[in-house]
Amino acid sequence: MRNPLADKVTAIAPSGIRKFFDVVSEMKDAISLGVGEPDFDTPWHIREEGIYSLERGRTFYTSNAGLRELKVEITRYLNRRQELVYDPDKEVIVTVGGSEAIDIAFRAMLNPGEEVLIPQPSYVSYEPCAILAGGTPVILELKAEHDFRLTAQQVREAVTDKTKILVLPFPNNPTGAILEREDLEAIAQVVLEKDLFVVSDEIYAELSYKGDHVSIAQIPGMQERTILINGFSKSYAMTGWRLGYACGPEVIIKQMIKIHQYAIMCAPTNSQYAAVEALKNGDEDVARMREAYNQRRRYLMHAFQEMGLPCFEPYGAFYVFPCIRQFGMSSEEFATRFLEEEKVAVVPGTAFGACGEGYLRISYAYSLDDLKRALERLGRFVEKLRKETEK
Repeated sequence: MRNPLADKVTAIAPSGIRKFFDVVSEMKDAISLGVGEPDFDTPWHIREEGIYSLERGRTFYTSNAGLRELKVEITRYLNRRQELVYDPDKEVIVTVGGSEAIDIAFRAMLNPGEEVLIPQPSYVSYEPCAILAGGTPVILELKAEHDFRLTAQQVREAVTDKTKILVLPFPNNPTGAILEREDLEAIAQVVLEKDLFVVSDEIYAELSYKGDHVSIAQIPGMQERTILINGFSKSYAMTGWRLGYACGPEVIIKQMIKIHQYAIMCAPTNSQYAAVEALKNGDEDVARMREAYNQRRRYLMHAFQEMGLPCFEPYGAFYVFPCIRQFGMSSEEFATRFLEEEKVAVVPGTAFGACGEGYLRISYAYSLDDLKRALERLGRFVEKLRKETEK
């Protein structure tokens, strides 16, 4: 029998996140600090709208690109929050989570062999999605000494005549790093000079703790070169509703809709009605959750300082990325021992790219009680490791 599998698929490594949580799900009294999922329930008024849509029998397909009412609210939201103007009928597509938007953006834009610049550490899907779309990933290593920010010089040095897309994964998963306006202006200058396009993943845009989030699409000349990706999972605690969106130039969005049409048809109908309510009346919910995350962020940073665990201060998302190099073991070894000996699951930094070696991703999308219990165990484990290295 011939090989039934595609080489480019079998060559892709499985996610480095999942195996720890397959173990922790079977482990009594274990604490998981690894999944990037809000611990808040979806606000009731949003759930109620989803329920109401079912009661009204709104269980049919929507248009491929999404409910017009939702697309209008998306454009209003982006105008309100970032002063961006999009045509809801030509420049917006509603997707099954932000991950689908990333996938179909690459598939719509890449020809075989064209290069995609991917800063790492970053979300696990960019590299495999680029490969599956026929592109060639080019990794740009983000460094702790630069607060895990991408620099214009890094972009300039990586560009070749095959480079087409720059991925901007900020606020960043797993590091919590952000880019501010001056960073984006410098990067935009290179993008314009080198005739590149940007896929800007802004799923954590509302979870910024150093002023309002700035999109590269706000920089003059960049909106027509940028696919802006966002969604409802993180900001509105709607992970299971599976809803995201992309906004960008009509010429690209039109082709993304075509792929979405054949592969997906449309995003879940009741989720779309719930999302309309989220955008119309959810600002206070977002602010409340953001403040809770910020409290947890400050608590973790203080705890790391007390236990002597170096960690740069993150200003976005809901992750911290402490350095564990002092213990002379790999991120994988540290995470495995921590899980086995203290029953706490965290994610090795290498799950987000090879340059994540020596770091751990810890999510603070959990209650303060869980965080306190987990940090007590981490402090005990760190002290044990220090005694081992002294022998």
